[in-house]
Amino acid sequence: MPVKKRIPFVAFRTRVRDETIGGPNPYRWEVRTTEDYFSGKRVVLFSLPGAFTPTCSTQQLPDFERLYDEFRKVGIEAVYCLSVNDAFVMNAWGKALGLEKVRLIPDGSGEFTRKMGMLVAKDNLGFGMRSWRYAAVVNDSVVEQWFEEEGFSDNCESDPYWASSPQNILETLRTFDTARLGRVPIKF
Repeated sequence: MPVKKRIPFVAFRTRVRDETIGGPNPYRWEVRTTEDYFSGKRVVLFSLPGAFTPTCSTQQLPDFERLYDEFRKVGIEAVYCLSVNDAFVMNAWGKALGLEKVRLIPDGSGEFTRKMGMLVAKDNLGFGMRSWRYAAVVNDSVVEQWFEEEGFSDNCESDPYWASSPQNILETLRTFDTARLGRVPIKF
């Protein structure tokens, strides 16, 4: 995805808690669009191969949650995690990890991921079509910075992870902010 390119318009089918609904599953469907998530704000979007998978569940998503307040300090208004999983899986994953700050976006059909050019086959792992691991700083729906893991390919034998790590993105944002505004970088 080239920098300065507008992200594609997509409607996501989400499940949101609704206290007016009784029973053990008090959720209702809600359609949220890329405009709802990205218009008028500067956010970090990161996408990963799948909910409940090892690197995604033990490193990437928990580290974004842990470093969320550091992102706020460098002008990021929200952090979104997107995966080619349905709303039920994403909600269960968020609950299992105890997420409070990072918001999950279910790309159940892979439409957003495909339009971003990041849909890959992971049949070698039994996953089917999933997202390649990447992240972006998105400013008012336009890609400001892009972080893509190396080796983009179908059925990749490895799971590269560093470019899209929150540590790398934070360091880049701090360096970018320092160069742009002449500030002293904040270390974590």
